[in-house]
Amino acid sequence: MRLLALLTVLLALFAAPLAAEDAAADGGRFLEYERVPAAGLPDQRLTIWLPPGYDASDARYPVLYMHDGHNLFDPAKSNFNKVWAADKAMLSEVASGKIEPHIIVGIWAPGRDRYRQYLPRSAYDAASAPLRAQMDAMAGGEVISDRYLDWLAGPLKSWVDTSFRTRPGRDDTAIIGSSMGGLMSCYAFLERPQVFGRAGCVSSHWPAIDPAVAEADNPELKALWDGWFAARLGEPDGRRLWMDHGTATLDANYAHYQQVVDARIAAEGWVKGRDWQSKVYQGAEHEENAWAARLPEILDWLLAKD
Repeated sequence: MRLLALLTVLLALFAAPLAAEDAAADGGRFLEYERVPAAGLPDQRLTIWLPPGYDASDARYPVLYMHDGHNLFDPAKSNFNKVWAADKAMLSEVASGKIEPHIIVGIWAPGRDRYRQYLPRSAYDAASAPLRAQMDAMAGGEVISDRYLDWLAGPLKSWVDTSFRTRPGRDDTAIIGSSMGGLMSCYAFLERPQVFGRAGCVSSHWPAIDPAVAEADNPELKALWDGWFAARLGEPDGRRLWMDHGTATLDANYAHYQQVVDARIAAEGWVKGRDWQSKVYQGAEHEENAWAARLPEILDWLLAKD
């Protein structure tokens, strides 16, 4: 009963957007939720995109959750005046007939708390004391990604499924993020396999700490990620996992670790091209324009109609 009461309160807090803005008639509709209380977390913020036709039908839609929601749609709200253009990528691939339209739930990063909200807690707990100390220095506070994941898979998803016409099942629920958000997407996929059936881990920040102070090819980190996936991946069971990285700027630090993760996924019996994908984009940098350029390809594979 206490859990039901808490959920009722949380849903009431979500009750109406503080601001709503309509895009072009054929471009879908945006809803903004500027202050969303979440237990044990900094206040969250959401930008939700409803695809064209949502308001004129009674159809139900799969849902794509994306981290760093401020960098998804509107350059004016972004950190670097560039975005993934997630709505445009979705529109183009739906028009091609390759995927169904999805509701996109963009969860903004909480400023300076981003690192500690996205660093997978189970990986942090498995790290050695010296490595954890380096993570602590970057986090500037308690690592809270376990609470964030509980909120994503619990109250947030419950509210989305209650408030919008969704298809709430595992195979219709995807999650995508980049850099630390890539790690967080893997975390959600591994720790909540019954909730998130598809995950895109884009330019995942495998060094976990600042590469400038980390070894370029750290054996401990390789073993950490290998063991993390080995303990949690399980059978594909119809799930799909996308991974990638570029070769320039921060992405130049990722190949050693991604190769270890790829080998582990293959060793667990996942079939590349069917159950999982891992791509290298030569010359691609660690930034939103690079991710926007390949997002249509990511969506085509990850959200493909069965």
